[in-house]
Amino acid sequence: MNPLRILLVDDHILFRKGLVRLLDAQPDFDVVGEAADGNEALEQAHTLQPDVVLMDLRMPVCDGIKATRQIKQELPSVRVVMLSVSEDDQDFMAAIRCGADGYLVKNMRPESLFQELRGLAQGEAPLSKAMTAKLLRELARSGHVVAAPGAHDALSVREQEVLALLAEGFSNAEIAAELRIAANTVRNHVRSILAKLGARNRVQAAVYAVRAGFLPLDSPIRD
Repeated sequence: MNPLRILLVDDHILFRKGLVRLLDAQPDFDVVGEAADGNEALEQAHTLQPDVVLMDLRMPVCDGIKATRQIKQELPSVRVVMLSVSEDDQDFMAAIRCGADGYLVKNMRPESLFQELRGLAQGEAPLSKAMTAKLLRELARSGHVVAAPGAHDALSVREQEVLALLAEGFSNAEIAAELRIAANTVRNHVRSILAKLGARNRVQAAVYAVRAGFLPLDSPIRD
């Protein structure tokens, strides 16, 4: 399998260079480029065609939200994962709305970042479980649930079960173990769910699941 080609975007040069060294030390990752702001990120993405862009949220000239929106519009096959210090739910939702394929916080351990990126290569959605829990608790407090007419009918019972676990941040392997089905079967269910919901990625499907009531808001949060 070819290494995952990564474009790293962050205006803090010491952090960026340190992360480049950590990623390049892994045999299945290849940092093909760096950028210090969103405009540079868009130019580099067009030139390098990376598999994934690791994008900082707040940067000068052009921030990560604007850059992500442009990259997803112009290069939809390039996956963008936010890597930010912010755990604010508004930042998280803004990132998802602009098309980000994942959202991770910078206080995570390097090994956890590597695991999330390897999962991305297998179709997973890099999403901090702390952010998932934060979102669910916020929705539970506000009682903000948007009904989705016909959605329950569109999804099979098994797909609804998969979607509920996906919304809690479970990986394909964890969903497979929870439901006692094969990981390949989970992948097939996830593809079907995305198609039926019209979601661009697993993260959007997870947010939709919570808002549409597929995951009971009074259910315990699994951190």
